[in-house]
Amino acid sequence: MNLPEKFLERMKRQLGEEFPAFLNSYEQKRHFGLRVNTLKTDPEEFERIAPFPVRKIPWISNGFFYGEGVYPARHPYYAAGIYYLQEPSAMTPASRLPVEPGERVLDLCAAPGGKATELAARLQGQGLLVANDISSSRAKALLRNLELTGAGNCLVTSEPPHQLARVFPEYFDKILVDAPCSGEGMFRKDPDVAGTWSEERVEYFAGQQRNILTSAAEMLRPGGMLLYSTCTFSPDENEGTITWFLEHFPEFSLEEPEGYEGFSEGRPEWGGGRRDLKRCIRIWPHHMEGEGHFLALLRKGGEKNGEEILRPQKRQRPGREEKKLLETFLNAGGARLNWEQVEERGGRAYLVPELPESVKGIRFLRSGLYLGEFKKGRFEPSQPFAMSLGAEDWRGAVRLPAEDGRADRYLRGETLLFPETGKTAENGWKLVCVEKFSLGWGKMVNGALKNKYLCSWRKK
Repeated sequence: MNLPEKFLERMKRQLGEEFPAFLNSYEQKRHFGLRVNTLKTDPEEFERIAPFPVRKIPWISNGFFYGEGVYPARHPYYAAGIYYLQEPSAMTPASRLPVEPGERVLDLCAAPGGKATELAARLQGQGLLVANDISSSRAKALLRNLELTGAGNCLVTSEPPHQLARVFPEYFDKILVDAPCSGEGMFRKDPDVAGTWSEERVEYFAGQQRNILTSAAEMLRPGGMLLYSTCTFSPDENEGTITWFLEHFPEFSLEEPEGYEGFSEGRPEWGGGRRDLKRCIRIWPHHMEGEGHFLALLRKGGEKNGEEILRPQKRQRPGREEKKLLETFLNAGGARLNWEQVEERGGRAYLVPELPESVKGIRFLRSGLYLGEFKKGRFEPSQPFAMSLGAEDWRGAVRLPAEDGRADRYLRGETLLFPETGKTAENGWKLVCVEKFSLGWGKMVNGALKNKYLCSWRKK
């Protein structure tokens, strides 16, 4: 691999006698990983049903290695959202931010969604996740991944961090800033990144990171926690940025994240000599089975205000006719919703968590879980709604074995035939599942299941 000369010179100065081992890591094969979606299953069950060999990632409770030449995205389990493909080290930041159900959580630089989907799973459908990316195209990929996961208590936004800070002053309990960076830790995974590296880019990203952290500090409540991470080795973007932040925001202090024997400490000499920088985590590819990463867990001093400073948003309730159509649909499958959270906007129904009135001033792609659309005399359910359910949530769900070729044909948009039931099958909307995990909707008509899988999600 061709690595930039100035990068190698700096790494040699940083690592000293460890440099040859570091350099040798680029000759080793990269590691492949997936993270189990605990909204849908648990690691123990996944290990039993995994359709290909997996091995536990020792520092990630729901992470697994899989081998080269295995293609997990081709299996129906991927389309069911029960795992997310993610580089093993990249799983670490979300795993070290101690999120609890019911909290308000912000993923400030969230696309494509690897960390946001884990944060959503940790919330277990309670509280709120705001997932933001400044790029509208990347935010669309973020939304797709959150929908695939089955997360509903989300607000997906596309704003610069300083704009969000105006809307959410001291609002969040936990914030993740997986900051844009020079990407030095990803050179082995993606050699093209090495071709874009320069000392000027390192300097540029260090400035950008500090601006992002300034906005994050304004949005974190007193007593809340912020996790900063990068995928670079650069001291300027890591210890240097954290030192700058602590100097400008003295109400913050570094915390000790959950450890692992393969983690390395932060280096005080790379950040002005602050001894508390040892509480940061560095992941080196010559020490662990993963790419390069840096993490710093920070707590904001003070206590949470007893009173809310933001007025909650008024809900747009569905009309009497719309509510009746939705009730009829839900009753047919025996499903239930929290009607206090149901809203109707532009002929569509959503299940929306509590949000402040001020969100009206920002760009968002999705607020809550999109349930479906009201048509003339009927309600048509959405793909995200299907992904939020399991076979046990819908009476008469169609369960296809993982090895049944009909699961793959369903994902290609084909009509499915069920000659074993014929005309005895109950007509109507069916939740189509692979085993107990939902894939999407279909409509049964005399033993033939008309495919309602979202067109843009279909396999080619």
